[in-house]
Order: sequence, then C-alpha cells, then structure tokens
Amino acid sequence: MAHSAVSQVAVAVPVGTDSTLRSAPLFKTQNLRLGEKSWAPVLSLDLKSRNPRLRNRYVVCMSVQQASKSKVAVSPLELEERSQPPLNLYKPKEPYTATIVSVERVVGAKAPGETCHIVIDHGGNVPYWEGQSYGVIPPGENPKKPGNPHNVRLYSIASTRYGDSFDGKTASLCVRRAVYYDPESGKEDPSKSGICSNFLCNSKPGDKVLITGPSGKIMLLPEDNPNATHIMIATGTGIAPFRGYLRRMFMESVPTYKFGGLAWLFLGVANPDSLLYDDEFTKYLQDYPDNFRYDKALSREQKNKKGGKMYVQDKIEEYSDEIFKRLDGGAHIYFCGLKGMMPGIQETLKRVAEQRGESWDQKLSQLKKNKQWHVEVY
Repeated sequence: MAHSAVSQVAVAVPVGTDSTLRSAPLFKTQNLRLGEKSWAPVLSLDLKSRNPRLRNRYVVCMSVQQASKSKVAVSPLELEERSQPPLNLYKPKEPYTATIVSVERVVGAKAPGETCHIVIDHGGNVPYWEGQSYGVIPPGENPKKPGNPHNVRLYSIASTRYGDSFDGKTASLCVRRAVYYDPESGKEDPSKSGICSNFLCNSKPGDKVLITGPSGKIMLLPEDNPNATHIMIATGTGIAPFRGYLRRMFMESVPTYKFGGLAWLFLGVANPDSLLYDDEFTKYLQDYPDNFRYDKALSREQKNKKGGKMYVQDKIEEYSDEIFKRLDGGAHIYFCGLKGMMPGIQETLKRVAEQRGESWDQKLSQLKKNKQWHVEVY
C-alpha cells in the first residue's frame, strides 16, 4: 500500500482546561483512505462521545473530495512503458518452459463440470497485456502426427500484466476440465477427454508447462480514455480477460491508468456454484458502486421474461435501451466464451435494433469501424 503525509485535513481542537476532556476518549487514531492512497495516522474526533455537550461543540472539518478504498501497489512499472503489446515472444517450435505455482478448483459442488484457476510462473520472461492469450503445449505426442508434440491450445489470460502476485512474474488461466460423456451409456469416456485442460487441471505446484505467445490484439483493453464505458459479456471461462481488466481498474494502483468510467459485466453460468471470481466482483460492487455494474444470468435458476432459461442475451435485452445508448456514446463492448453464445446474442441485438428503427448490420459495421466491437470465442 502507498502511504503519504495527510494534506488538507483540519481538526478543530478545543481550548481550555475543561476536566471532562481528560476523561472523555475524544480523539482516536484511524486510517483515512483518500483516493488511491492510505493516509495514516490521522486524528479524528470521537463523535459518539457520551457527553452530548462535547459531541456538539467539537467538529472535524475535512476538505476531502472523495474517500475510497486503497489499491495494491504493483511493480515493475516498466511493464507500462511499451507502446505496443508484446506478441509471440515464444513460438510453438521454441516454447518457454514455465512452472505451475498453484491449481485451485474455483467452482462449488453443484457446478456442472470442474473449473480451475491455474497460476503459472513465467519469471517475467513472457510479459503480456490484459486481454491476450497464452498457448499451452501439453506433454506427450500428437496421436495424429506420431513423433510430434501436441498442437498448441490457446487460453485467455485471467490476470493483469502484474499477475496475481502483483510482481509481473506470473500469469493466471481459467480452465474448465473438458470431459466427454457417451450419449448412450451416459458414462465418461476418458479416451475423449480434453488433453490440455486435463493436464492443466491435474498439474501440481512445481510441474513444468510449455507456453507460447502471448498472442491476440482483439481483446486488448483500450486505455486512451480512462473514463470510457466497457460492457463485458462472458459465458463460463470467457470471464478470463474481464477478470484481468477489472483487477487493473479496481484492484491495482497503476500510476498511468486511473479508471474513472463504467465497467459493466454480464456473466452467464448455470447456477450460483458455477460463478467464477464472484467474491472479487462483489467487492468491486461494494467499493466502486458508481464505476462497476454486475449482472448475472443463471440459466438453471432464473427465468427470462418468456419463462424460458435465462441466458446472457436475455440480460442484454433487459438493458438493451441503455446498452444501445452507451454504444452510441462510444462505449466498448466485448464478448468472450463459447462460440455458441454469439448467434443468440446477435439475434437479440438485431431484434432490439429493429425495434428502435435502426439497421443492425449498419450499426455493427459502424461499431467495428470505430473499434468498439471486440469478440473472442472458441
């Protein structure tokens, strides 16, 4: 946490030798958080004093515009100096050997399937920007090309460039274990399980992992306007890049990026046990209610207005007027998740546009031209 001397805080100090001052706990020390710094210590008056005469006589005057939570200091700040994102520093033929730091299941018992948060130590050698992806090459040989390694699998990075330890040496992935169930028997068929996702979810701290990249420019967070609106739509592990954005906006103290706009997250999952990073997002909602909105679509628990399952496109329709107005005002909109999410979303947006007397094709073309439209599906 950054500390600094307090400024512009005036305390009205009583004059005289009133004996009650000696016994009353009038002053107490507290930490005052202003803006992005923790200012400590500062004297404040105990306005809950049992003595009503004291409570009315002594007041605290503070010329402070805004008090908010302090953020985490990050380093090294050289990671802010590049004008272009790092791209393909390591290729499939010469990958980087990184080390698994931790593997943690991040869904509850009632979630369909297993999703893990995996922290990888790259030693600061494979830097990336928020919204980029790493490639992972699982161990073993490619069954379709005997003697050759497996193909690269791409995973969106779920941390900021500083990683979960804020030191620029780790990257986090959000990985759902891919398993296959035989439609006739209903039993799992391990021979058809996802090779890379199971390797990552089964890995242990200290295990080595071959990574390539970083890759991708479509989902980079535009930071030229720190007061912009960012509308983020995710299904399942598509939450990964948005977790990175939100940590950068609300958790980290980045001298070159002070976010003052609106981040609006729509997350679609099956049920509450499937929510990913919900504790982080809920905290931002408490700490930054003017800058963060968080809407959840729980398909197995909520109903849409037609009585069917609630998907992200239903939530989008619910707020469509505001979303369209914000897009007209220059907001960025992002989509990340399974390919299957996009047709339903596009249909909803088209229907809403037509209801508003607009051509969705023209609007989409304009959004793409203005670089407001960002899609990464897999």
